[in-house]
Amino acid sequence: MMKALKTALIAATAIIPPLSVAVAAEDVVIVYDASGSMWGQIDGTSKIEIARDVMADLVTGWSDDINLGLVAYGHRSEGDCRDIETLIKPGALDKANFISTVNGIRPKGKTPISAAVQHAAELLSYRDNPATVVLISDGLETCQADPCAVAEQLARQGVKFTTHVVGFDLEDKAHASLACIAENTGGVFVPAQNAAELKEALAHVQSVMDLQPMVEQQPNSTHEPMQEAEIDIQAPGQVTTGSSFKVTWSASIHPEDYVTIVPAGAEEGKYTNYQRVRNVNENSLIAPAEPGFYEVRYVLREGGRTMASAPVEVIEAEMAITAPEEVITGASFKVTWSASIHPEDYVTIVPAGAEEGKYTNYQRVRNVTENRLIAPAEPGFYEVRYVLREGGRTLASAPVEVIEAEMGISAPSEVTTGASFKVTWSASIHPEDYVTIVPAGAEEGKYTNYQRVRDVTENKLTAPAEPGFYEVRYVLREGGRTMASTPVEVVAAEVTVSGPEVARAGSKIKVTWSTSIHPEDYLTIVPAGTAEGKYADYIRVRDARAADMKTPAETGLYEIRYVLREGARTLASHRLEVVAENAPLDDGAGLKVPAQAGIGETITVSWSSEGGSADQRIAIARTDQADFSWIAAHKVGEEKSLELQMPAQAGTYEIRFLNVGDRKVLGRAIVEVK
Repeated sequence: MMKALKTALIAATAIIPPLSVAVAAEDVVIVYDASGSMWGQIDGTSKIEIARDVMADLVTGWSDDINLGLVAYGHRSEGDCRDIETLIKPGALDKANFISTVNGIRPKGKTPISAAVQHAAELLSYRDNPATVVLISDGLETCQADPCAVAEQLARQGVKFTTHVVGFDLEDKAHASLACIAENTGGVFVPAQNAAELKEALAHVQSVMDLQPMVEQQPNSTHEPMQEAEIDIQAPGQVTTGSSFKVTWSASIHPEDYVTIVPAGAEEGKYTNYQRVRNVNENSLIAPAEPGFYEVRYVLREGGRTMASAPVEVIEAEMAITAPEEVITGASFKVTWSASIHPEDYVTIVPAGAEEGKYTNYQRVRNVTENRLIAPAEPGFYEVRYVLREGGRTLASAPVEVIEAEMGISAPSEVTTGASFKVTWSASIHPEDYVTIVPAGAEEGKYTNYQRVRDVTENKLTAPAEPGFYEVRYVLREGGRTMASTPVEVVAAEVTVSGPEVARAGSKIKVTWSTSIHPEDYLTIVPAGTAEGKYADYIRVRDARAADMKTPAETGLYEIRYVLREGARTLASHRLEVVAENAPLDDGAGLKVPAQAGIGETITVSWSSEGGSADQRIAIARTDQADFSWIAAHKVGEEKSLELQMPAQAGTYEIRFLNVGDRKVLGRAIVEVK
């Protein structure tokens, strides 16, 4: 049965203007995680890409009543805990600029959560003004600070400092570390495991900020009641716990008014889940998790006054859930339930008797009645639960025993640094499990390069760059637990690299190496003494043993390096001196050539090397021709000079003293033909 309430609307007389209370736009700063872990993937898409898309949606619908700023951490340096930057100061929102700035962030560094929240607080002058921070992070603090303690200190020192936290794709142990930031500052903590949930989490945080108490108008003798507004509201007489139900109202007074459901007789201003009335007359609410008598209310945004209410009885929903009695650690298994009450309800598996609200991996029920969960990594007794989105209440559960999986893994006992080698395992428990190679005795959860097991039982890994004792592990996706391991000794690879000792700037040279350890290893030419890992132009070794490379444009001492793909470690190098592009090069020939000549002119070329061998030639070639390819060549006799006619076209040419039999260039000199 509908119940109508009446209230007086305050208006000004024609003579005296109304008393208005100006409410300044609130300042909010988003602290954005740009640490290297944001390159991790969810369902084939990197977390940073997901966050960009969701942030764009969030900003597009951002309220004009809230100024927005942006702070990012970990986006400029790989190992610097001070890498925190204000990218946008709080102010009127330029949506296009904000989205462009977020899209330009490239994750690479550490996770200084505590310092980043402190930075945002200082930016908001939190000691003097109310300040709200929204932290979006996918991991734990990595900079030796206590975010819980920092949050408590900021809340104590600030006027009204609040941090809302969205935990994105978190491991279980990270929840408490981030949730305490919200708890210690009066904010909310919302976990999200995928794109849809991240969007929902940010929308929830935004709605919580939107319902913060406003400055109330003070009574004034110049205000008189001028008219009355009558609102009718309707809702079903009976709904089931956690279900979505329709609410209608007769008129929308202000688009920011809202409808909500609260316990019958709740004090004014109380609300649970709600919907803004906007410019419509109906919407849906979600029934509370606990059965009982409630009322649906139409509430004014200004002052939080109830304008109308209607009674609703919430009755217990009937629910059943089934799962296998026994599953293997880390395995995927099917769960079914009798009905989906609300699409955002979820099923999860937790230790038997776990407290209400506890969850591990989960699946939203959506509009289906079956899905798959992943068994925990540790054997034991568990239960699968159907949990209401509203209130986190368990409606049904079924027992499951998780038993140890039997697993074997094999790899070569010895491999060379940086080499690719085969790994086999007895079975793939879950396609997202992985095999990896780590130092012997490395702590659980540690990994270097890895391969997902998918539905196969063999793949290849790449050996580390440093020699030593290692182990290859089969690791469960769920919990990061090692199921099997085998020892591997990594021994130093033997590689040599060779090339000319002197070459002209910008010229093509031939480089050879003794073996290709991994096809993605590469050769590069860098200034002598360049730090490990630095490179200039490079070529991949693939399965070859030789390649042409172009020398740098600047003269000086360089190194030709063979560098492992794994770890970017230099295995071999060859010294190279780069001289001016027109400098003569000599390896015993003593070649003398005029620097310039006319088209078709005959010049005298001389040398000091002992000639007489039928295998020696004086050749003229284009500078880009191979060493033993030429325009013209003449045998060297007993004489120490010969006459050589220049080509009929202008250009830069090279005179070469060649020992054809030994395939050696004994001397080179440049001549400009004009």
